[in-house]
Amino acid sequence: MNTRSSLGSKLVASPYIIWAALFIIAPLFFVVYYSFTTASGDFTLANVQALTKYLPTFLRSIWFGIVATLICLVIAFPTAYIISQKSDKIQRTMVMLVMLPMWMSFLIRTYSWMAILQDTGIINSFLAKLGIDSVHMINTGGAVILGMVYNFLPYMILPIYSVMAKLDYSMVEACQDLGGNRLTVVRKCIIPMSVPGIVSGVTMVFVPSVSTFYISQKLGGGSFDLIGDVIERQFQQSYNYNLGAALSLVLMILILISMAFMNKFSDEGEMVI
Repeated sequence: MNTRSSLGSKLVASPYIIWAALFIIAPLFFVVYYSFTTASGDFTLANVQALTKYLPTFLRSIWFGIVATLICLVIAFPTAYIISQKSDKIQRTMVMLVMLPMWMSFLIRTYSWMAILQDTGIINSFLAKLGIDSVHMINTGGAVILGMVYNFLPYMILPIYSVMAKLDYSMVEACQDLGGNRLTVVRKCIIPMSVPGIVSGVTMVFVPSVSTFYISQKLGGGSFDLIGDVIERQFQQSYNYNLGAALSLVLMILILISMAFMNKFSDEGEMVI
């Protein structure tokens, strides 16, 4: 029976093993291979050494990703808490409204913000009618971060909400009975219990924010290159697959480090609970 069960488990798992080998392990192998070879296939460290000139781009990408993630967290946490306090019917409606922008094409959403933020866009046209001078918003770092926040905010709200909806509010009531005010209840009770959702949301927002390229191209006007822009140019314009792979490898390592850090923080948060 044990032999049959083991064989059955292997057969059931085989599609996933094949899928992982083809679409996870093999691509990673090729990224590493191209990172340390030339166009002719010879081993080289030149691709890695060339990354030093892209250090400002890496730092800008990380900084924009951190800012966008923090803004999303500040907006998402109270939003998720408010949704979790409503009745089941209202919760379903509000969650649907949060997810509604995700049903629209990513490109259309970004183009919409271009129309809103342009010097002759909706906001500046409204300001002109009020007799207020126009404000230059498009092709700025703020516009890029705004695009990140708008596009990735649902990925912060939904994980936090999914955790908050299952919280044991008897612990919240106990905290209140012990004399805790609203701020104390949030800081000592709700936030620690919501750490798994916060960690998931931060990861889901930070990773695409750091690696994005379309938002920075359209809302930044090419003036704020992120590492995703550089990688995209290496593959689509320069056809320097080796350097592009090296950049991708470093970005992947940075993302893995950040995810490991967040998982460690999550474990510590669970210990506090």
